[in-house]
Amino acid sequence: MAVTEQMLLVILAVIVGTLAAIVYSLRILVLMERRVAKIELHLERMVGKVLKEEMKIEKGMKKKKRK
Repeated sequence: MAVTEQMLLVILAVIVGTLAAIVYSLRILVLMERRVAKIELHLERMVGKVLKEEMKIEKGMKKKKRK
């Protein structure tokens, strides 16, 4: 079975298209990972603030118990 020039072009187009799809998918994955990292950073900050408030409340309750 002889492979014609048109068949080679079609095969090449399929390969290039597949590679382009892989690169695009990796790009999207990187962008999503950055978003998740930002969300995690915001969560850490919020948890830190809540922890500080809880410490203040605990200190206040300990002072009330002593009195």
